[in-house]
Amino acid sequence: MTETSEALVAHLESLGVEYVFGYPGGRVIELFDALPETDVDVVRPRDEREASVMAEMYGRLTQRPGVLAGQGPWIGSLGAIGQMEARLSSSPMVVLTEASERGDYSTLAPYQQARGDYGGLNLPKILDGVTKEHWFPRSPTETLRSVQLAFKHATAGRPGPTAVILDGTAITEEVPEDPVPPVWDADEQVRNWDAAPTDGDVTTAARALADADRPVIVSGNGVHAAQAYDELRAAAAAYGAPVVTSYLGKSTIPETHDLAAGVIGSFGHEGANRVVSDADALLVVGCRLNPMDTNWQAPSFVRPDEQTIVHADVDTRNAGWVYPADVGLIGDASESLRALANACGREGVAAGGDDWARERAATARESFSAPACESDASPIKPQRAVKEIEAVVDEETIVTADSGNNRFWLLNYLRTPGVRTYFGSGGVGGMGWATPAAVSAAITTDRDVIGVAGDGGFAMTMTNVEVAVEQGVAPTFVVLNDTSLGMVRQMQAAEGDIAGVEFHDTDFVTVAAGFGADGIRATTPEELATALRDAKANDVPTVVDVRIDREVEMADRLRSSFYEEVGGLHE
Repeated sequence: MTETSEALVAHLESLGVEYVFGYPGGRVIELFDALPETDVDVVRPRDEREASVMAEMYGRLTQRPGVLAGQGPWIGSLGAIGQMEARLSSSPMVVLTEASERGDYSTLAPYQQARGDYGGLNLPKILDGVTKEHWFPRSPTETLRSVQLAFKHATAGRPGPTAVILDGTAITEEVPEDPVPPVWDADEQVRNWDAAPTDGDVTTAARALADADRPVIVSGNGVHAAQAYDELRAAAAAYGAPVVTSYLGKSTIPETHDLAAGVIGSFGHEGANRVVSDADALLVVGCRLNPMDTNWQAPSFVRPDEQTIVHADVDTRNAGWVYPADVGLIGDASESLRALANACGREGVAAGGDDWARERAATARESFSAPACESDASPIKPQRAVKEIEAVVDEETIVTADSGNNRFWLLNYLRTPGVRTYFGSGGVGGMGWATPAAVSAAITTDRDVIGVAGDGGFAMTMTNVEVAVEQGVAPTFVVLNDTSLGMVRQMQAAEGDIAGVEFHDTDFVTVAAGFGADGIRATTPEELATALRDAKANDVPTVVDVRIDREVEMADRLRSSFYEEVGGLHE
């Protein structure tokens, strides 16, 4: 006979789980106790927040569920950060947690108990508000089936986080030899299939794009989720369409490609926004068109009454959600893009990208540069800092971006040379995301990784530098340091101080040394260039503390002529 905890861990191994990110406690201790006997590695950061981000990043990067494990009250609080990001960034994730119940004592003025009974916490209700699906099994058979279903639902349709709350008694009971209902083979039970659009919708969409004079593709996070990079380029070439991306869609096409036109939105490229505004047909792929992507619905940006809109998404609810669509292509992004490219070829429309598309994209890419990118000033202009980062980024280097000004500097001035190389905190957009995400990427790939954060966000999760040291990986951590919450400080409406935005000047070089990593302070562009080259070649993690000019406002980008023409941003 086998205990449920042992059978559950065997399921993880059979499903090809490589890592469990988590923190032992409560009844998941039984799982951690069984994991050393398997090929599944445990990554234990300093708290559940960091573990949740690491699991989310693993899911986003690989499109296989990242596994988060930990005690219920802390998974439902600290660990909610990564789950929320997974929900809004469509990252597959499976959470294994527990209710911290005390058996026969669970109804007696409970301590830590999270079943939702009187006097306790309600973990199921918390998870219900965050995950796609959650289960609270009360028997060994239910537990094993629930874990299988959690893996299935995490990758079904639009990916996202799922959770299983382990019951204390069930996890320690033995699994029946012939359970009724039966527990099927895990590999067979979790299988999913890709959906594809109908032939009729593909034909209609292909005709609309082929008939357009100025077709444009808007590529979103769904292209990452489907890893439909080749299909995206094929469709762009077939219809002669420049490709712009949403923020979460950045690096779905190399931004050095001759049809790449940059990132749209309130904090995006003026050139990319103009490409969309000038289009007569839009193919939107895997993008929900959220308010920031659409310049807060600026009336001259996307115009359904004047532009033909083809909206491809894995979820029919997303197609035509924000703007009415003329055609919806419901299915996996790779299936939709492949079908469109093939349909164009069958109808003999366009053999490849035409001169208009290439010229329009080249003009739009000029927005990746600005005079400040060449500045030799000290403190370092943030635009120049990003260009120094770009200089050490190749087609395999992964960049993770935190929330705040830093990610918008990167969005605007970092031209990614490869696909699936840029990942930002852009779902729920929490600070402190980039550092554990960088460590997760470094652990789970053999690629160079650069995590970029402001000093506020870096300080939130800088203990993950120690995790990198423990795991023997060497990502580079770039801190764009203005000793403040720069974005909030710059957004104040009146002169004078705003409460809570200034920080003590922390010595991150000494902090890095305390964790067993290297630390370098850069105050000039030349120092930064040297530091980044050295960090990339280093075999231990390196923290690069970059002193940036705190007076350079990201908001200046929002006051461009384009935004004035389309009516400005939502106030």
